[in-house]
Amino acid sequence: MAAPDDPLRERDLASVLARRIADRPDKPWIVTPEKSYTYAEIGARSGRLAKGISGLGTAPGETMLSMLPDGIEVVDLWCALARIGIIEVPLNNHYLGEILAYMINDALAREMVIHTQFLDRLVPIAGKLEHLQRLVVTGEGEVPAEVRERFDIVSLQDLYADTEWSGAGPRYNDVQAVMYTSGTTGPSKGAMMTHAHVYEYAYGVTEMLELRESDVYFAPIPLFHIAGKFAVVYASCIAGCTAIVQGGFHTDSYWDDIRRHGATVSFLLGAMASFLYRQPEREEDADTPLERMLMVPLIADVEAFKDRFGCLVSTTWGGTEMNCPTRSGFDLHDNKTCGRVQEDRFEVILVDEDDEEVPHGTPGEALVRAKRPWITSAGYWNHPDWTAKAWRNQWLHTGDMLVRDEAGNFAFVDRVKDAIRRRGENISSMEVEQQVTAHPSVLECAVIPVDSDDTEQEVMAVVVLKPGTAWAPDELAAFLKERLPSFMVPRYLEQAEALPKTQTGKIQKFPLREQGITENTWDRNASSRR
Repeated sequence: MAAPDDPLRERDLASVLARRIADRPDKPWIVTPEKSYTYAEIGARSGRLAKGISGLGTAPGETMLSMLPDGIEVVDLWCALARIGIIEVPLNNHYLGEILAYMINDALAREMVIHTQFLDRLVPIAGKLEHLQRLVVTGEGEVPAEVRERFDIVSLQDLYADTEWSGAGPRYNDVQAVMYTSGTTGPSKGAMMTHAHVYEYAYGVTEMLELRESDVYFAPIPLFHIAGKFAVVYASCIAGCTAIVQGGFHTDSYWDDIRRHGATVSFLLGAMASFLYRQPEREEDADTPLERMLMVPLIADVEAFKDRFGCLVSTTWGGTEMNCPTRSGFDLHDNKTCGRVQEDRFEVILVDEDDEEVPHGTPGEALVRAKRPWITSAGYWNHPDWTAKAWRNQWLHTGDMLVRDEAGNFAFVDRVKDAIRRRGENISSMEVEQQVTAHPSVLECAVIPVDSDDTEQEVMAVVVLKPGTAWAPDELAAFLKERLPSFMVPRYLEQAEALPKTQTGKIQKFPLREQGITENTWDRNASSRR
């Protein structure tokens, strides 16, 4: 594993990969469903691709978009662009329409590497794209005529040159990537991540998982996502171990994949862990090679999850802009913890709406400041006004509400805008949602505030049921009454066929807040008076 005192000038992907090629050239780094690729093979492949890309005209410090399915070409392109110093802008594969047009324009890129399966998405928006001039295309299938007429078309495979690119490359404080974060209340923002920032994010994961050269790391998180590319693939490179890349998460096959690959470590989002835990128990649940897992955030039943599946679990709190300032270690404080601050690298304070610190035990917005240079975001691409607002008073305002105890343990409470104030009590919508989804009939839910006649707000839960189950709001309310403080039990319950979501699958609450109470909403107070 790379030492924590690696010189800053070597905290870039090209330098890390060069070290791995030097000390373990024949060790598999990436395993796809089709093939296993060693560190040396990926170094050569990405070097030849860098040589071809360098002739296209995009200069170091300029942006290049990408929209690719998971596979070796994602890794090749990422390494190639990082080697040259071109800023990669990976787009979520689910984007389309006006959101996709906005991001392509906002990125200011003239070139985009894209798989043929996504080309149809450019047809209806081609006339709205202001800067894009060339498409570097991979995959089988025809290029639509409307796309071919509008853009210069180049084959990605034709860019793999006979020789590797050679050049000075970027510095550690140059921007490596612009990662668009899903907007739930406004346009998505492109967070600029320097090479040092990306390195710190990945290196932090090697510490959280205690990654070793002998590990096989399996995490079914897409590579356009910060966690897939940096927390899994890059962390594996830093540790010198092997990463499995095979596409998205599938509840039915996850444990079979763990066994088949001999995976010793994994990374799951909390929703994924919840889906696995809620599957019927099997005798062989603990009979896997999995030893350690990073789960973000923790599920309420994390201790039972650990016992059932025979693995250690750690967690963290972080984000694209802030990096990961906290971590728990495998000795979890409780099932709500997101760890303690890494005080040699970050400062975290909790504040009220006036940026004044709040006492221990009081929820407040988390503000972050780095103690080392360049390990948090350099700001928002193309939007200095957003940057100034987020970094006001010289602190990054995360928009997350946390609480801290006297010993320095932090717990996530909610997004600041999703918190609910009812009769003098602050309520975490996330905590209520955890209990609602614990009901065996509930697939997912969103908890929102609605105006109250008694001042402040009331709690409302919009619920999606599992197939084959019946809507029984009174029974759900009784279930929650046994699991939540009385002031947190939703007064209003409503069934929905589906919840509004962003292109990245995050629930959008603002349409639900705007809709509020409807004629189909069940009122617990009205029911109790009958």
